[in-house]
Amino acid sequence: MTEFDTRAVHAGQDPDATTGAVIPPLHLTSTYVQDGIGQMRNGYEYSRSGNPTRDSLQTLLADLDGGVAAYSFSSGLAAEDALLRAVLAPGARVVMGNDVYGGTHRLVNRLHVPWGVELVVVDMSDLDLVRGALEGAPATTVLWVETPTNPLMKIADVAALAEIGHAAGALVVVDNTFASPALQQPLSLGADVVAYSTTKYLGGHSDIVGGAIVLKDQGLAEEVGFVQFGAGAISSPFDAWLTIRGIKTLSVRMERHSRNAQAVAEALVGDSAVERVYYPGLPDHPGHDVASRQMRGFGGMLSVALAGGPEAAKRFAESTEVFALAESLGGVESLIGYPSEMTHASVKGTELAVPENVVRLSVGIEDAGDLVADVQQALRR
Repeated sequence: MTEFDTRAVHAGQDPDATTGAVIPPLHLTSTYVQDGIGQMRNGYEYSRSGNPTRDSLQTLLADLDGGVAAYSFSSGLAAEDALLRAVLAPGARVVMGNDVYGGTHRLVNRLHVPWGVELVVVDMSDLDLVRGALEGAPATTVLWVETPTNPLMKIADVAALAEIGHAAGALVVVDNTFASPALQQPLSLGADVVAYSTTKYLGGHSDIVGGAIVLKDQGLAEEVGFVQFGAGAISSPFDAWLTIRGIKTLSVRMERHSRNAQAVAEALVGDSAVERVYYPGLPDHPGHDVASRQMRGFGGMLSVALAGGPEAAKRFAESTEVFALAESLGGVESLIGYPSEMTHASVKGTELAVPENVVRLSVGIEDAGDLVADVQQALRR
């Protein structure tokens, strides 16, 4: 199997050896019978250390991103924290974008900085600024890249940043949540680690919370695997099974998400109520050329700045009928949010603060005409 769409359906999904069931069974068990003291069957003893359903998902995730190993966690932040615990020590430095997910910034700033980790925030689209942030970097440095960014849809050049990061001795991590492996493959572009909130496009149906880390270095993979085991923030078997089910349709969903988002973005451009549309699929987006080079599609996320300011933005977010006002993203249904007081409330008052006239849209797989009509009627409210 060589093509992504085929591997998304079959990798790690061998038919059940006992019954021949096409879909591998869901292993809802906490513990496993041993044939004798220390004589475990296929290495399974307790589901924190290993579970066949979680292992199937991890095999699938590693295959899709071209990693040597992947680990599945109970949330995206749990996945990020496990990686950072495996890598960081007092005196280490984390360089991250000034437009990352607010929860990622909060995780490092509130939990790791007090332990002696230095946090530097920089615009990842400015390569000279990134080089400056890495000057004099300590032996342990993490360059944390998010592209497209949440919520202003900035595009970072993964290959260029990987080269800069490695020249400074940094571990290069890419949060690939917005693109998913169906649209972007950071390891092939030079990154060392890929992070996901599997809650989003990988799960795809707004019915699980999860996260994952995919790595290309076996040594680091073993370190992250130990943190998964030792700290125990594992994904449940049922969440793992639902994520596997979601991934089977990832490619077809991402095609529809991307097509619908393009239609909505183009419909919003030029509207008198709109100050700016943030979507990399638009030719005038500053990162359009880089996105065209490193992505297979522009994704289902976009943001819009309202000309009428914060009150107009709030009114717009509360006036849609198909788009539901809710946190999260990446499900089959369209969602709308007001980042300043929802997903990014934790970074208000910092350089990561989201403009108060910005609304974020997660464009689902509904009929494109209905979605366009919905945002247009909401703008007239």
